[in-house]
Amino acid sequence: MAVEDLRKSKLSNRESLEKAGINPYPYRFAKNADAASLQEKYAKLKPGKETKDSYAVAGRVTAVRGLGKISFLDLMDGTGKIQAVLRKGNTRGIENARFVDIGDFLGVKGAIFRTQRGELSLLGTSFEMLSKSLMPLPDKWHGLKDIEVRYRQRALDLIMQPENKAVFIERSKVIDTLRESLKTRGFLEVETPLLQPVYGGANAEPFKTHANAWDTDLYLSISPELYLKRLLVAGYERVFTVCKNFRNEDVDKTHNPEFTMTEFYQAYADYNDMMKITESIVEEIAKKVVGKTKIDYQGTKIELKAPWKRMTMIEALKKIGHFDVESMGEKEMLAEIDKTGAKFEKPETWGWLVNGLFETTIEEKLVQPTFITDHPKETTPLCKENRKDQRLVERFEPYINGWEIGNGYSELNDPIKQRALFEEQETQTKLKEKHPKDSAFLDALEFGMPPAGGMGIGIDRLVILLTNQKTIKDVIFFPQLRPEK
Repeated sequence: MAVEDLRKSKLSNRESLEKAGINPYPYRFAKNADAASLQEKYAKLKPGKETKDSYAVAGRVTAVRGLGKISFLDLMDGTGKIQAVLRKGNTRGIENARFVDIGDFLGVKGAIFRTQRGELSLLGTSFEMLSKSLMPLPDKWHGLKDIEVRYRQRALDLIMQPENKAVFIERSKVIDTLRESLKTRGFLEVETPLLQPVYGGANAEPFKTHANAWDTDLYLSISPELYLKRLLVAGYERVFTVCKNFRNEDVDKTHNPEFTMTEFYQAYADYNDMMKITESIVEEIAKKVVGKTKIDYQGTKIELKAPWKRMTMIEALKKIGHFDVESMGEKEMLAEIDKTGAKFEKPETWGWLVNGLFETTIEEKLVQPTFITDHPKETTPLCKENRKDQRLVERFEPYINGWEIGNGYSELNDPIKQRALFEEQETQTKLKEKHPKDSAFLDALEFGMPPAGGMGIGIDRLVILLTNQKTIKDVIFFPQLRPEK
């Protein structure tokens, strides 16, 4: 039957319910049990056995089987499935059972028994229409095979493929465990603005909007960093946030314009301390969510147990790519980058070329958890100079499965140097993504910020790994998609 014909049939059933004086959309239902708890409680109830134990259950009707004066309905709630049996002489209002369709939400009250075929069931004494569905669900055997439709109609995707619901439950566990891990270490959870007069804290292009109240432009946050550092100035020694960020960049399997991350800052610490915290937190999350530290991601075994491997960017280029960048010239490095087919759009300085060569030749080879440390100073104006090499900064990035999953520093707290670095970046005409000078942040820094370490982790990428999903779209309820024509 065509979709429109099925919809007409459902509309007709709705009208029949209304004519019978039944509201197809009542206000509430006193549910007192769920499918999973009942299945567990009565797991040993033998076929053909009945009880006097009465419950009220509710859920979506996923199957209807009628045998004359008796109807069998599968109810799916948030925990699982249970069968409801409506029978003439036993179920009040049984004459209205013919108006129940697959997809409707139904409440049923009755006693627990197990059928001769072994199906745990509720013998209904009454039932109530809770929400009349008007559109038919897809064929259960074919489901939603069109990936684009799955993402655009996420509610339908989650109805038809319950295993996808489990991914988002695991996502919630990841965030819960992250919060718990930071709080047990003395970090205070705070909130930072998503609308900012000056964007900063990352190398990214922002989304721009306009505030009518002040007739001024604002930007959606690309990072909470500069606000969290102001809290260090204020005297909070350990702070973190879990927040949305927005970056106007390309979309691929690990990038979505709107994404979730955590950033945390600790006074009197440096990037070495932040690496230790990062690897221990990820290990704790893996144990809580997956139950072990060794995960299988798309056929690749990855061990998340701390401590993780550490290499400087220069060491990684030499050991993995066989590039001795300390002796290579700019033209030689640019030629190697060109061989990869990547476009190089940064200034052709030694530092930017070292970073570009690393990103194009080494990143994808870092499968097991690895901290890449000591980046060229050009890559960020927010980081302390390396104690051993003034060409570098004390920055680190953790890599897993070839993906950068975070970014951390020994935070720059010298207001004079910070101002100079912001102003220097503003003169770089070849930098498409650069930090604008945030005067309010610089003013705060003038009052003094303690030495500190900071770290940001991309939560979506971590969830992709821990739930063994192929793309970021599979771990975000409502990913951004290309507009439909």
